[in-house]
Amino acid sequence: GVGQVLEALRARGLDRDTVVLFTSDNGPHREGGADPEFFDSNGPLRGIKRDLYEGGIRVPMLVRWPGRVPAARVSDAVWAHWDVFPTLSTLAGGRTPDGLDGRSMADVLTGTASAPGERTLYWEFHEGGYKRAARRGQWKAVWNAPDQPIELYDLASDIGEARNVAAAHPDIVTQFQTFFASARTPNARWPGK
Repeated sequence: GVGQVLEALRARGLDRDTVVLFTSDNGPHREGGADPEFFDSNGPLRGIKRDLYEGGIRVPMLVRWPGRVPAARVSDAVWAHWDVFPTLSTLAGGRTPDGLDGRSMADVLTGTASAPGERTLYWEFHEGGYKRAARRGQWKAVWNAPDQPIELYDLASDIGEARNVAAAHPDIVTQFQTFFASARTPNARWPGK
């Protein structure tokens, strides 16, 4: 399907003027009889769809924009779906509204910057309980339930989140705990705890 879209753009002479982003909103899943273990779909990452571990939320993104996004370049810059609108707005020469959680990654895409700068990314998930996670730099905090302790992972040395290092870094855990206390906007449809 993606090939057909790219071919349609090329046939109409639009491929050099169109940025194409290809990604997913979650890691592998079990729906419809899918077996994430069969092809080792999440590789070294822990978890699948509906988990807030990297296997559930970390996905690749392929970008194609001939002449503007360097071909065959690999970037480890961390960004999220909420960055797509500000990025496309910047690339189109528009103004991004104030008050958005996302930020433009246009400079990262075009190769004029290698990373978006320091920030904390936040996720929460309400199906099957109330789970939260946040990432800042190398650190990832996972809070699977309000009555459980916060788990802490150093993604620079443990991409598979196999070693909870919370006990060794109580100061970092406290920083995430403080962040979690103010990270969300209360909403009756999505109650938090």
